[in-house]
Amino acid sequence: MKALNALAVVLVIVGGLNWGLVALAEFDLVAWLVGEEFGQTNVASRVVYGLVGLAAVYGIAQLASRETSISTGGARSASTQA
Repeated sequence: MKALNALAVVLVIVGGLNWGLVALAEFDLVAWLVGEEFGQTNVASRVVYGLVGLAAVYGIAQLASRETSISTGGARSASTQA
């Protein structure tokens, strides 16, 4: 699970940096990395964008589950803590 969390964090950071570059410099890092021009997509860039989106959804789910745990007093059984 730690590897999935780390991957999700990396993907969300890539997405955030990409959007920051788009806003500040009109430069699409993902498109550039896969050999496309700003605003163009291909299969590889769509896969990266899709993974970034899934990572964001995963992050939201992780935060929501932590909020639920905190609001219920953090009481979890030993089997769910592993």
